[in-house]
Amino acid sequence: MSMFKWEVVHGGKTPPPGEAVGPMERLSWPRTIGLGAQHVVAMFGATFVFPVVMGLDPNLAILFSGICTILFLLMVSNRVPSYLGTSASFVAGVAAIRAQGGDSSDVTGAIMVSGVILALIGVAVHVAGAGWLKKILPPAVTGAVVMLIGFNLAPVVAGIYWPQDQWIALATATVMVTAAVLLPGFWSRIAVFLALIFGYAVSWLADNVIGPITSVTPISGGEAVEHDRVDWSMVGAADWLGLPNSVLADGVSAVHGPSFSLTFILLVLPGVIALVAENTGHVRAVAEMTGEDLDPYMGRALFGDGFATALASAFGGSPTTTYAENIGVMSATRIYSTAAYYVAALVAIILGLSPKFGAIVNAIPGGVLGGITVVLYGMIGLIGAKIWVENGVDFGNPVNLVGLSAGLIAGIGGVTMKITDDFELGGIALGTILVLAFFHLVKGRKEELGAGEVTKVL
Repeated sequence: MSMFKWEVVHGGKTPPPGEAVGPMERLSWPRTIGLGAQHVVAMFGATFVFPVVMGLDPNLAILFSGICTILFLLMVSNRVPSYLGTSASFVAGVAAIRAQGGDSSDVTGAIMVSGVILALIGVAVHVAGAGWLKKILPPAVTGAVVMLIGFNLAPVVAGIYWPQDQWIALATATVMVTAAVLLPGFWSRIAVFLALIFGYAVSWLADNVIGPITSVTPISGGEAVEHDRVDWSMVGAADWLGLPNSVLADGVSAVHGPSFSLTFILLVLPGVIALVAENTGHVRAVAEMTGEDLDPYMGRALFGDGFATALASAFGGSPTTTYAENIGVMSATRIYSTAAYYVAALVAIILGLSPKFGAIVNAIPGGVLGGITVVLYGMIGLIGAKIWVENGVDFGNPVNLVGLSAGLIAGIGGVTMKITDDFELGGIALGTILVLAFFHLVKGRKEELGAGEVTKVL
C-alpha cells in the first residue's frame, strides 16, 4: 500500500542543518527505530503516571496507547505524525467520580461517552469545517476550561499524594522543575521520566538508610501506618509476558467493561473541550513545522482521538490525546516521519504486554507521585493561561473578565448546585457550564472597554 511506502531521504542519514524529513519520508530503519525509541521515552512518564493517579491500570494504558497510535495514524492517512498518550484532561473529573463513590467501571464508562462525543465532533468538523467550533469554543472559553481542570486538582495533590512523604515529594518536584527548564534539548522533554527515576531511587535509599515511614496511604483507611516507601512485593510475582490481569485498588479488574451514570458523565465532559483544544493545536503545530496544509485532516484527527479514547475505555483503559512531548522531539530533530511513530507504538504494545513492567509502575511511591503531580497539575492549569496569551484574549474587555470569572471560581472551588435529591452539578461540570453560558450570554456586546470603564463594571 502506498500509505506505507516512506521515501528514504538524505541517504537514510540524519538530515543536514536546515533540512527536514516529512511525514511520508524516513531515514534508514536503524535510525528510524532509534527515533521511535526517543518518542517512547518522551511520552513514557506522563502516559503511565496519569493512569496511576486515576486509579486505572498503567499496563493497559501503555498497551492501548500503542494500539490507538496506530489507529490514529491510519485515520489521518499518515499525514499527521502524533503519539496518543494518556490524557490528563480527565484526571480531575475522575477524582470527582471517585470522591462521590464511583468505581473504575463508572470512570471508564463516563470517559467512553466523552470519547464518542469527541468522535462525533470530529465528524462534524470534517463535514462542515471548524468555523462553528471556533464560535462555540473561542480561545477565551477553551483557556478557562483547561485552567479550571488543572487547578481543580490541587486538593488531590494536597490531600492524597503530598502527605505520604513530603520530603521525597519536594525533592522530586525540584528535580522535575530544574530538569524541564535547565537541561538541554531532549533531556528537558523527558523531565517527568527523569523525576520518576530520581524519586524512585531516593525513596529506595531512604528505606535502606532511614527506615520505613509512618504516613497515611490511599489504602490505610485514613490511619497513619508504618510502611516502606518502595514495596516490590508484587513485582516478583508478576509475569514477564502476558495480558494485563491485575486487580485495581477499588477491587475492579484491570480489564473491565464500562458502566454509565449521567452524574458521572457530566463530571468528565469538560475534558472533551480540552481534547478539542489539544488536538486542533497539535494539527496546527505540525502544519506550521512541516509547511503542509493539514486543515483537511483536522476532523479526522479529532475523530481518531475520540475513537481511540472510546475504544481504550471500553476495555478499562485510559483516555488518549496527542502528546506535546512528541511535538518537542519533532521540533528538535526536524524529523516528522510517521514511520518512527509506528515503531514507538509497537514498543509501547510490547511494554503493555509485560505485567512485571506494570507492577513496577504500580509500586511508584506516593511521595514521588506527589512531587510530579504538584508540577503537572499546575502546568495543566497554566496551559489555559497560555491559550489566552497566544490568542490575545483581552481581559480589559468585561465580556472576557466578567463572563469567565464565575465559572472559574465555581469549578476550581468545588461549588455545587443541587438539582434534585439524586442529582447535583458541581466542580468542573458546573464551572464549564457557567463559563459557556455567561460568556455567550454577554459576548454579543461588541465595544471594547478600557481599564477605567472596567473599574466601573466592578
